[in-house]
Amino acid sequence: MTPSATRQLARRAARHYRSAGIYMRYHTRGKLAGDPMFRALLSPGLIPDQARLLDLGCGAGLLVAWLAAAQEALAAGEWPAETPPPRPASYLGLELMERDVRLARRVVAAWPGAQVAQDDLRTARLPESDVIFLLDVLHYIEPESQDALLGRVASALAPGGRLILRVGDAGAGRRFRFTMAVDRLVCRWRGLRLPALYGRPLVEWQNRLVQLGFRVECRAMSEGTPFANVLLIAHRP
Repeated sequence: MTPSATRQLARRAARHYRSAGIYMRYHTRGKLAGDPMFRALLSPGLIPDQARLLDLGCGAGLLVAWLAAAQEALAAGEWPAETPPPRPASYLGLELMERDVRLARRVVAAWPGAQVAQDDLRTARLPESDVIFLLDVLHYIEPESQDALLGRVASALAPGGRLILRVGDAGAGRRFRFTMAVDRLVCRWRGLRLPALYGRPLVEWQNRLVQLGFRVECRAMSEGTPFANVLLIAHRP
């Protein structure tokens, strides 16, 4: 996607938050336009058509707003017809924070087949899914619960499914420390209790996924930013 197309799509996605106030609209626009992960998630073939999507730690629903905006752009003739965006069969987002659940439900209310539920990922039942997302989530969970959740994700994925996971690389030194510092600052600004954060070096994340039977593809996901983020695409045979 060109920078211009990305900005246009971010503006379209932000419209889903009109009733949430001007800050949320502009925050959404800035996040979707500036974070390279969202452009990557629209790469052809990454999210198969008619896939059942499970978004763990969905926050305020930015992923589903982004996917919905892509479909709206296609319908409006603003998307290349030869490379259509993902067309999921269903979407379920799970989120612990009640405030974020309310925001995410504003988005999915207009998208048939989409739901958001409030739940704790450490104990939530995970339905069988074709694509499971864990985007900037695992570092909020203690290491034992990280491993347990990844095991449950592996069991919930349908054969041939994939886990799309973004993590910070704790082996990246100063850039990782900056990533965690910004995360803490955002939590403080939102009035949340500052959490303990649990990172791992990239090689440990990869090894854990391989142990669970995944074939792992790694993509750097910090282009144009000072962060130490990596997108892991874990394929289940």
